[in-house]
Amino acid sequence: MSLFDADAYEPDEMLHHPRHLAMQPVLVSLIEQLRACQTLEDGVVFQRELVTRLLDVEKDRDGLKRAIARMRVHKAPQPQVPEPQSGRALTEIGTWEFEHDVCKRLVRQLRSIGDALAWRAFSCYRPFILALSRNDSPGLMYGKKGLPAELERVEQAWKEDGAFALLHDLTNCLRIGDVTVFNDMGPLQTEEVKTNPRSIDKKQLRRINQARAAVLHGDALPGGKASDVLCDLALPLRTHLDLLRTATERAAADGVHAIEIPGSRALLVVDQYGLTQLNLPHEQAMERMRDSFEGALDRAGIGRRAHNVHATSLDTTAIDPQRVPWANYPLHPVICARIIGDYTTVSVETCGPALAELLQVAGLGARWVRPPANSDLKPGEVVMEIHQPEYLRSVPLPGGIRMTPGWTLQVQRSALDRYLIELLTPGSWVAGMKHVLAARRTWRPWPHYRNEHEVWV
Repeated sequence: MSLFDADAYEPDEMLHHPRHLAMQPVLVSLIEQLRACQTLEDGVVFQRELVTRLLDVEKDRDGLKRAIARMRVHKAPQPQVPEPQSGRALTEIGTWEFEHDVCKRLVRQLRSIGDALAWRAFSCYRPFILALSRNDSPGLMYGKKGLPAELERVEQAWKEDGAFALLHDLTNCLRIGDVTVFNDMGPLQTEEVKTNPRSIDKKQLRRINQARAAVLHGDALPGGKASDVLCDLALPLRTHLDLLRTATERAAADGVHAIEIPGSRALLVVDQYGLTQLNLPHEQAMERMRDSFEGALDRAGIGRRAHNVHATSLDTTAIDPQRVPWANYPLHPVICARIIGDYTTVSVETCGPALAELLQVAGLGARWVRPPANSDLKPGEVVMEIHQPEYLRSVPLPGGIRMTPGWTLQVQRSALDRYLIELLTPGSWVAGMKHVLAARRTWRPWPHYRNEHEVWV
């Protein structure tokens, strides 16, 4: 199965496309500019540039899409269509589909910077992201009927009130409301913007109010069940992101670097620029990766097992609205840009039995509902159950002790991904599970730690 959107080209062809290569220095510059933002005005200036760049790419994507539609009915592409840059034959529809797929990926890469802006604007407070992400993807900005009104509201907020209005369509993670307005004087406000002020979308307003109530008052999250609520773990987040920083820096020089991570995990980082500098034949480069990773797996005490579970950065940018954007990781901007563009890939792996044992040592019961290596998991499907047995004194029974089932926590694959790709320390992860179980509630908790503003950039 192809890692990308078409089977007519190899993944490396995407990485070598001129458009894709040209986006790398743009991403680096945007990440540096975002990290340098200190004031609301800085945010306004940065957002204007990001909007311009995203609309330019979306315009090209739209033009290529229309050209493909014309070619499918045996018509020539329309005038002023973006010129393909791959060097392929212009008469082949696959050439235009390839160009479209490149633009589609570049749109996601720029949206990932928009996500990083959103995390920065919300002070890396995950509850706002979780609450406002619970809607369908917003789709493209270019050609959107209500875009002029939204852009006008953004400029009005700054010129009239000195406020920064974050444009949600610039992101993948903010899917409820059109803008959130930040100022130095009052609380932030999420708004729905309409071309006709008299036209009110009551459903969207209700979701905005639900998201706000979920964050401020612990009410149910929008778009789910009444049991879907945010869960403050009352714990600090602890990670091994320092090891990720070291591994990415080593891979940039050596092409590949793999190390063991506490919690029976192995981390593999592959840097395409580093491999290119070594000028290794393909087979030799693959052997180098295998040897390096297998060594880290062995040192982590998990080896290559059928029930291994892993998370990866590869082709995941701006897809899952709950993932922390790579531009917010405490890594060098160049490294962040490479991960966003898949020139550097990060993979973290553990094994099911080792993960269950980690929980059991902490006094928790753990059972895999689905083998962790399954690749056909559906969104929201439960993969593991964790429970905390209760031992109650019962004098009439022989031995004086009986066991009751206690409370059970059902874990979805996305929760495992977070433990792996965010490199949480085993202590933080297990303590979080214990905290949720200790609440003794029938609920669907969406947990968050208290100090994430100290972790993410």
